[in-house]
Amino acid sequence: MPAARIIPCLDVADGRVVKGVRFADHRDVGDIVDFALRYRDEGADELVFYDITASPDGRSVDTGWIARVSALIDIPFAVAGGIRDRDTAARCLAAGADKISINSPALEGPELIAELAQAFGRQCVVLGIDSRLGDDGRLTVKQYSGSPEATRDSGRETIAWAVEAVRLGAGEIVLNCIDQDGVRQGYDSAQLCALIAAVDVPVIISGGAGEMAHFADAFDAGASGALAASVFHDRRIAIPELKRFLARRGIEVRP
Repeated sequence: MPAARIIPCLDVADGRVVKGVRFADHRDVGDIVDFALRYRDEGADELVFYDITASPDGRSVDTGWIARVSALIDIPFAVAGGIRDRDTAARCLAAGADKISINSPALEGPELIAELAQAFGRQCVVLGIDSRLGDDGRLTVKQYSGSPEATRDSGRETIAWAVEAVRLGAGEIVLNCIDQDGVRQGYDSAQLCALIAAVDVPVIISGGAGEMAHFADAFDAGASGALAASVFHDRRIAIPELKRFLARRGIEVRP
């Protein structure tokens, strides 16, 4: 099995890094480039940048800061935010992004997944799924979740949507568990295991990391990568220390 990936997640709004709780009440935490350089130096394996208001605002991610980040770091990173067509994806990749992550635009038109996979290779196409457990016990996908006012139910069930997206060409899935987001009580292992069992591409888990043991639990369950934001942004967990902890638990990590 490939080495476990530690992936800081940077939510971006108005050109700044922000962090919320359960996808709401976002606070400004700093500059995009400053965070990218910090995580490069701390040993992050990859980065993910989400322009969280792009889709709700009907625009696309700004390639200006993608180019600035790419010029300064040498670790892979993915970008997301209102990428609705091949040309926009091409601009993001040309600016230096290694992967394109799509969420709401793929829900609007699933054929976008196949179009991007054909144009750039499925290894470049990441599907983000914002998943929530309903009162009826169903896991459903939320859309436009970067804005509390715009968030709505997509009408799709989480696992079925993941299976369809992989069939269309998604090469990786990021499972964002909304109910766990920012509360630091641990990743949703039940959702993670259900998704891993349903698809044959790498799955990255997001939402809920609060201590180092939560990362170990995710990797033990089969996650390819673990995404986290506030515990890294607020320096509650240091990436070098986390990697040493995981290695002691018998989990392979990159130096």
